[in-house]
Formats: sequence, C-alpha cells, structure tokens
Amino acid sequence: MIAVVGPTAAGKSALSIALAHALGGEVVNADSMQLYRGMDIGTAKLTADEREDVPHHVLDVWDVREPASVAAYQELARAAVDDILARGRVPLLVGGSGLYVRAVLEEFEFPGTDPAIRERLERELAAVGPAPLHERLRTLDEPAATKILPSNGRRIVRALEVIELTGAPFTASLPSPTPYYPSVQLGVDREAGALDQRIADRVDLMWAAGLLDEVRGLDGLREGRTASRALGYQQALAQLDGEFTREQAVEDTVRATRRFVRRQRSWFRRDPRITWLDGASPTLTEDALAACAAAAR
Repeated sequence: MIAVVGPTAAGKSALSIALAHALGGEVVNADSMQLYRGMDIGTAKLTADEREDVPHHVLDVWDVREPASVAAYQELARAAVDDILARGRVPLLVGGSGLYVRAVLEEFEFPGTDPAIRERLERELAAVGPAPLHERLRTLDEPAATKILPSNGRRIVRALEVIELTGAPFTASLPSPTPYYPSVQLGVDREAGALDQRIADRVDLMWAAGLLDEVRGLDGLREGRTASRALGYQQALAQLDGEFTREQAVEDTVRATRRFVRRQRSWFRRDPRITWLDGASPTLTEDALAACAAAAR
C-alpha cells in the first residue's frame, strides 16, 4: 500500500487523487478530524466532485460528540485496507495525523482503558485545568510530557491513565516501528513561506465558504471533547460566542495551524522511511510514481 503524509495544506489530497487514477487506487482517510460527520469546510474534506469518482473510505464515521479513539480508527482503517487489497486495488492511506498513520502501517497494540480512572482524571482536568496534570506527567514521564502540549488535556489524561494502568511510562506503550503492511511512504511538503501563505489562503476560504454556518448546524459540537477543539472550529465557536471578531478568529486559526504544521513536520521528518516530495513541483505525480516504482524493485 501507499501512504501519502505530511503537513496540512501541502497538497496530499490532490496527489492522492492523481495516484489513484494512475494505479487503480482507493483512498483511506488518515485525517483524524475528517472522521467526523458534518465537519467538511473546516477540515478541507474533498467534495464529491473533487474526489473524481475515486472511492474514499473512513470518512464521516463519528458523531461530533464522540471522543477520538486511535484504536477504533485502527480497526476501521485496517478493515478498509484489507477490503481494497482483496479486490486487487491499491490502498492509499492519506492524511497528516501521524499517530493514525502509524496505527495502520505498523504493529501497534493499544493499552486498555479504565472508565473509573479516566472519569477521575477528567473530573480533575475540568476542576483545575491541564497545567497541573501536565506537571504531574512531567514527573512521571518527562519524554511524554515533552511531546504532549501543556494545553492538550485529552492527551495528558490518556497518558496519565496508561501510566496508572500499566505502572510503566506512557512512552513505553509506543512500540518500535514494525511494519504491519508492506508500504511505500511519500511525504508531501513545501517551502515554509509558500506553505504559510497556502494556510492563510485556506483559512480565509473556510470562512468565505460558510464555516460559521457549518458550525451553527453541527448539533452537539460543543459537547464533543475532540471535535470542538479542532482547528477552525474552536475559533468559530469563539466568534459565535462574541469572544473573537471574524478577523481575530481567522488570525488565530492561521497561527494555530502554522504551529500544528511545525509539529507535523517534526513527527514525520523523524521517519527515514518517508520519501519526501515537493508539493509545488510540476512533476509531483511523476516523482511520486517513480518513488513507488523504485520501492517495488
């Protein structure tokens, strides 16, 4: 199978469509926010026309109230990949959510969960905020605390839950890479200044295309611990609540997306198995096909 990965707005989706046509492929989504039904504009989900009759899988599977689960995603995505392979087609795993990509491509078993521990930690998070929990995580597992943002309460809670369940550092639950599927991994990126401009243009387009109306119509969005914090959606909610003007909401989304892109680059650039391609190259598709052919030899 082929994985097309890299930072937001680099051109992964367009390349995946071109590769699907060239190779007889079908797309399996690896963007964690595109799993949510109704979250279309803010996640840059391809429209039916933009998909050009290429089948897409593992999109629109969760209600916005549903918390994200990499383990649940893994089951859905691998079922889609296995079905595509069984039909003699080429699976194209496409997205910028690094852990979701790893969960499909590699041997990856997830630690269990304990509802009582999770509920207790979430009550504490609601009462005191993420900072004290992040400090606790730092004392228990400094590498995990370094990788998890101090503001990301959901991931901090999960890390503390795993540590309490297993008695081992959270980072110990992340295995060394062992392939689950034979794959070619293609990374799409662009020069930093050009990508920054594409992000700004994309965010402007999101608001022009009606992101606020989309958010107004998403029943239960505010209750969703994951969906309500998605890039653009969090800022749109703040605008609807009068906390941001439109200009402030757009600017904050651009800044947050650029920070996210830096984290995506850091995640994917550590992996030597990824062949990097210039998303601005006029020969991008040809370069990608050549990389696939070279890997197959």
